[in-house]
Amino acid sequence: MTPLPGGMPPQDRDLAGYGRNPPDPRWPEGARLALSFVVNVEEGAELSIASGDERNEAVPETKQLVEHAPDPCMETHFAYGSRVALWRVLDLLDRFGVKATFSCCGRAVAATPALAAAPAASGHEVSAHGWRWEMHANMPEATERAVIARTVAVLGEAAGTRPVGWHTKSAPSVNTRRLLREEGGFLYDSDAYDDDLPRLVQVAGRPHVILPYAFDTNDMRFAPGQGFVQAEDFSTYCIGAFDQLMREGRTTPKMMSVGLHLRTIGRPGRIRGLELLLQHVTRHPGVWIARRMDIARHWRAISGLPA
Repeated sequence: MTPLPGGMPPQDRDLAGYGRNPPDPRWPEGARLALSFVVNVEEGAELSIASGDERNEAVPETKQLVEHAPDPCMETHFAYGSRVALWRVLDLLDRFGVKATFSCCGRAVAATPALAAAPAASGHEVSAHGWRWEMHANMPEATERAVIARTVAVLGEAAGTRPVGWHTKSAPSVNTRRLLREEGGFLYDSDAYDDDLPRLVQVAGRPHVILPYAFDTNDMRFAPGQGFVQAEDFSTYCIGAFDQLMREGRTTPKMMSVGLHLRTIGRPGRIRGLELLLQHVTRHPGVWIARRMDIARHWRAISGLPA
């Protein structure tokens, strides 16, 4: 018999999930949907030879990689987020009374503390998004441990309170979740894209909440060739997802994540997409718009754990 290529997925990989028996999340006030807005803060954390990194960021808006030399064009694309868009996004969220999670790279905040201090002052959550804007796959364990510690310290100093949530750019390492639990102060991570509900897992012998994230209800799709062009492309897609989950939530309440990036949604031609989305979701009853740390604490509470 000819052997088949490859093998089988690892036994500890859960491909079935909750199936037809999802838990009742018991969202506050009987909400049908927990809605999480995540603002990714990466300005100054992008890979840059001028910052002493080994290479430049490979996917700037121009899709033109500059090798072996600084790339001031790429750097200014990112800088728009910290110089201009931060304030535009904060003003819009404040106008609708929406509290978001600002997922911040440590180096970005070390360079520009206002990136964490200003959101924290407005009541938003400041969570951790790594030190540099890079994936952690294949990162040496000692390096990753140092990255986590330094990120926690810098964000805590700027925001006035330490982060309790983590999200790696792209792929985490095989050690990331364990190192977060060993660090001791994290309630949750968002390094999953596989569900419409959170889940509780045991990591390093302690309970840990996983809050799934999403790349489709995300302004990253404004990147060239990724599907969004007009501001209404973003709002139409996200509103469609929201309406579908609200319908399902009549019987099975769900969670939805909306991903934002300062330098992307904060452009004047795109911010209208976020405004239209906020107009839609804030006029619907039965929605709990929450920071991710609040969702994680709620999930711990309904699981019988201290919040």
